[in-house]
Parts: sequence; C-alpha cells; structure tokens
Amino acid sequence: MSRSANRTLQITPLALLLAVATSSARAAPPTVEPLESGRAVYEHWCAPCHAAGPGHPGTQSLQVKYGGRIPPVLLDRTDLTPQLVAQFVRQGVLSMAPFRKTEITDAELAALAAYVARNHKAP
Repeated sequence: MSRSANRTLQITPLALLLAVATSSARAAPPTVEPLESGRAVYEHWCAPCHAAGPGHPGTQSLQVKYGGRIPPVLLDRTDLTPQLVAQFVRQGVLSMAPFRKTEITDAELAALAAYVARNHKAP
C-alpha cells in the first residue's frame, strides 16, 4: 500500500467519526410536551406537599383554609391561573417557602404553571 493510501485509510475513520458527531450535534433535541414537562416538575417539587390523600401538608393546609369551598388538591382547582401559580412558587405563601431559580428555572416554572393551571376556567 502506498504511503498516501495508508494515510487516507487512517484519516477516513476519524473524518467519519467527526461527521457523525457533527450531524448528531445539529440534530434537534427531542421535544417534550409542555404539559408533560410541567407534570415532571410538579411531581418532583410540588406533589410531596400538594398531592391528594393524607400526609400532604399543603393539601391539608388548603383544606383547613378553604373549608371545602375550594378543592384542596391543586390539580383539581379551576381558579388558578398560570400567573398566580408562578407568583406563589417564586414568592411563597403562608408556610410554603419560595423556590429559587436555581431550584426551578424560569422555563420549568412556565411549564409547571401551565400544568397546574390547565383546568383554569375564566369567570
């Protein structure tokens, strides 16, 4: 094999690897439905306090606060707007501490707010 042919064989796998890596980097990331993304944030950060059933202090607190006039489970409510959810998450309310951007990013907060407020019914 000639010296130039040998060099071509050595470069070809490297060039192929670079081409594959470059094309993979350009590929669009898989899209996640916003509500699915919001559900994941909710399950991680909110459900431990706000899910249905006993042992969820946020749900229990809202049951006492509203006395059954408003559903205590956040996902059952129709009065929460995305803006209100975002405000409560960032500022906290009563015994709920605020969540920092290092905990829930702005993008995650937008998805979370849309998910929690998905049942909102305008008056």
